[in-house]
Amino acid sequence: MILVDDAGAFIPAINHSPWNGVNLADFVMPFFLFIVGVALALAYKRVPDKSDASKKAVLRALKLFALGLFLQGGYFHGVHNLSYGVDLSSIRVMGVLQRIAIAYLLVAICEIWLRNDGDDPPVDSGCGLLRKYRYQLLVGLILTVIYTILLYGVRVSDWEYEIQDGTSSPQYYYVKCGVRSNTGPGCNAVALIDRKILGLQHLYRKPVYKRTEECSTRSPQNGPLPVDAPSWCQAPFDPEGLLSSVMAIVTCLIGLQFGHVIVYFKDHRSRIMLWLIPSCFLLALAFCLDFFGIQMNKPLYTLSYTCVTAGAAGILFAGIFVLVDVYGLRKPTIAFEWMGKHALMIYIFIGCNLLPVLIQGIYWKKPENNLLKLIGI
Repeated sequence: MILVDDAGAFIPAINHSPWNGVNLADFVMPFFLFIVGVALALAYKRVPDKSDASKKAVLRALKLFALGLFLQGGYFHGVHNLSYGVDLSSIRVMGVLQRIAIAYLLVAICEIWLRNDGDDPPVDSGCGLLRKYRYQLLVGLILTVIYTILLYGVRVSDWEYEIQDGTSSPQYYYVKCGVRSNTGPGCNAVALIDRKILGLQHLYRKPVYKRTEECSTRSPQNGPLPVDAPSWCQAPFDPEGLLSSVMAIVTCLIGLQFGHVIVYFKDHRSRIMLWLIPSCFLLALAFCLDFFGIQMNKPLYTLSYTCVTAGAAGILFAGIFVLVDVYGLRKPTIAFEWMGKHALMIYIFIGCNLLPVLIQGIYWKKPENNLLKLIGI
């Protein structure tokens, strides 16, 4: 993600897709959610006290959500701005860490409470694994059905928003919708639910669709608005919104099932096969859904996007397992192992620009003469 943030402006193929389709950056969030699920299967391999484990999971989730609010809610005003502080009337509620917190909590509760440790026979096959965790799979299915019904069944009415730049009177824009089953940037149910529940003032103000051909003369890069740009081009939209986070939970649940394979199967061949078969199925399903009109879309977190990213994560996970655990290639992965153990710290200081913000506070006589300028940032 750090690579994407720094190089995405120059190499569009690794930047986030402006709307439909997937690029390299669009795999990062679901990969992280997937591995959170894998880790939960290991962390809750044994749960002697379910109530105590649930309380600890809630506390961890609240800490992560609060940290996300602090880092991504608007408290810091950018790398080259020494001011800080956030107006609570316009704080951004959702974000990357908030989505991870929600997915972590729901999947942790599923793993703690929805497991058959009683009369079921021992797990010795893939079917046995499905039988043991059938209620968790049912939760994933229910969430997918709810998401699909809301995305394609909710009618999106006409709406309006305003833009204030602080130097002139507000500008008002009217977006004409009156449709159902629309997955375009301006009239989708994902944005509607966020506007109704969170409020426009609490959404992300730099939506990815600003780089679409309709909204940028330099698409897929940011650029000036075309003369005939649609009215929704500058509207707030949260890529980590409420409805799209429902499918993020499903991604985490899929990772949880991959983690169960580690817990119950010790043979390398069995593990690899039980990872590759569902991964290939998910990839095939994703491309079929995309072909029949359910396009891969990261901001909406569509079903096809969920399948393609989870399938790719499963294949990559199996590949790394073969290299590191089967063939013992540990030295080439030492740096990645360190990053994995300190992922949150690295994300906070570099991915959220906290380190540059702190460094640029040290300057000589004028704020412009800071350490960032000295090292060329």
